[in-house]
Amino acid sequence: MSTKSLAAVSTDRKPNPAKSATPKLLSVAAIGIVICLAFALPFVTTGYHLVQATYVLIYAIALLGLNLLLGYNGQLSLGHGAFYAIGAYVTINLINHAGLPYWCAIPIAAVLCLICGFLFGLPALRLEGHYLALATFALALATPQLLKNSALAKWTGGFMGMTLSPVTAPKGVPLGSDQWLYLFCLVYLLALYWAAWNLVRSRTGRAIIALRDHPIAATTMGINAAFYKSMVFGVSAMYAGIAGGLGLLAAQFVSPDSFDMFLSLGFVVGVVVGGIATISGAVYGAIFIQFVPDLASHISKSAAWAVYGITLIAFMYLLPNGVAGVVSRSGQIISRLKIGRAREKLYVVE
Repeated sequence: MSTKSLAAVSTDRKPNPAKSATPKLLSVAAIGIVICLAFALPFVTTGYHLVQATYVLIYAIALLGLNLLLGYNGQLSLGHGAFYAIGAYVTINLINHAGLPYWCAIPIAAVLCLICGFLFGLPALRLEGHYLALATFALALATPQLLKNSALAKWTGGFMGMTLSPVTAPKGVPLGSDQWLYLFCLVYLLALYWAAWNLVRSRTGRAIIALRDHPIAATTMGINAAFYKSMVFGVSAMYAGIAGGLGLLAAQFVSPDSFDMFLSLGFVVGVVVGGIATISGAVYGAIFIQFVPDLASHISKSAAWAVYGITLIAFMYLLPNGVAGVVSRSGQIISRLKIGRAREKLYVVE
């Protein structure tokens, strides 16, 4: 039989469902392995490194929310540190003044941040691009000053801030406080990751992406731009508020100076480095904003910000689509190589 006839036979064959499902099964298996390793981490490391891993989870939650707003809806916010602060202060007041347990205070703080973000998003609808960025940047600058106001000192602690008792594991659970807090944050991240993944693939997700890519066409097709943009802003603020509440549990202290403009700018840096309009990029970006500043200070204490800036420039030059883009591209190349090898086996040269 000739090579051409074999090629014709191979094209007439029906696709094998098992082979087409293999990449998806491999992806599911990889995700399962990563989750298992994440749950095993607090049992193989302790102390400062476990605290750092906890902050990676917390920052990943904040970056997830900001990426929904910036990556999938196209609204640039430079003030998400303000919603992070709201989540932290609401949580500590509910715990210290209202006597609520921490696991109950964080959902309430999330709802309040959702409302605040939605209400802030309504007037922001008149602003686009750099005008919206400047408005949210003003929010980031004003938040620490407002928190230091003497009229709010009862709820903010003023310049001195407020402290929180360490979070302990429930009775009967043989875990240390750091281990329990890490697992608590991990469960929150997995739940919110799953919610964001489903959101961007739902009808709502398609609507907010359409408003980002073709706003006039989307509005003509009947998409309510005011509602969806405000809703995304509210959901993004809710994610930041949850991260702020969890960050409070990890730090056990909160003060106005903890929420300066560098926090908001760091969130934007994390989204860009991790990968804009990617769900997995939140984790990569969180690793960057948690570890790179520390590494920069170890390299040069006198010029830490210079080292940080050079590292950031290198990332943008070498990874223009973010770390998630490189990971996705690598997976596509591997899949194509496997498909190419499988096709070569179908051709038999006489």
